[in-house]
Amino acid sequence: MIMFRRKLSSRYFIDRLARYAIYASALIAFLILFTIVIFIVKGSLPAFREVGVFNIVFGSRWYPSKDAFGILTMIAGSVITTALALLIAVPLSLGCAMFLFEVAPKRGRKIIRSMVELLVGIPSVVYGLVGMIILSPIIVSLGGGGSGASVLTAALVLAIMILPTVTSITEDSLNAVPVRYREGAFALGATRWQTMYHVLLPAARRGIVTAVLLGTGRAIGETMAMVMVIGNSPIFPTSLFSAARTLTGNIAVEIAAATGIHASTLFATGLVLLVLIMVINSIGLLAYGRRIK
Repeated sequence: MIMFRRKLSSRYFIDRLARYAIYASALIAFLILFTIVIFIVKGSLPAFREVGVFNIVFGSRWYPSKDAFGILTMIAGSVITTALALLIAVPLSLGCAMFLFEVAPKRGRKIIRSMVELLVGIPSVVYGLVGMIILSPIIVSLGGGGSGASVLTAALVLAIMILPTVTSITEDSLNAVPVRYREGAFALGATRWQTMYHVLLPAARRGIVTAVLLGTGRAIGETMAMVMVIGNSPIFPTSLFSAARTLTGNIAVEIAAATGIHASTLFATGLVLLVLIMVINSIGLLAYGRRIK
């Protein structure tokens, strides 16, 4: 009886210790995020005071040498490129996940899943090189001018980069759907496709929404590949073959030589990017909550 009480007391101690460790980890993560936000806001304040929030966010001219610090063109470049990448990647990712979950043979499933997961570990600079060497000449042959660096090239590269993330999380979500859902659908006479489209995908929508949100964050926050394939011109993209510049690319290209208000405006660019990601995630979560209801 004494040994049993000691083991029970030891187990409760370990449970409490694990709970406190989880609380501490969550608190540390929050403090790190809070510190980053404070650091970016502090660096942005001089630009907001001298240039103005409205002039920075809604200004369409970016000429630091002439004290023009409008980043609206970069916001448009980031949003348009990310939206195109999602339009390309999400259907392909859903199809790949459904293939891995329902159609692929067991041995082939392991090989294909390993190949998809391998794409996650490829550095973004390699994706940028692939875009420059392979995709850019193809874009030029399709009607794109110059070197082929354009919104379309950037969107294709981003789509390839976020495809493994969305695919893996979607497949995990499909695997988490209870087996009785499939069995019930088959018992009612549904075909494999009908079961997948009308039963499994709706049941896994929580994970799919999460996958799309993570893919969106990866796409809108990508820097190196975008610098290499989008053209880096701070102008409004007028077509798919037009050059553009993203918010992250603007920071990466100019931060090394920036001083004074120029550097502060780049901090403001990072703050706008952070707010933009929060807005996108909030919209996705709101849409997700409505669908759940």
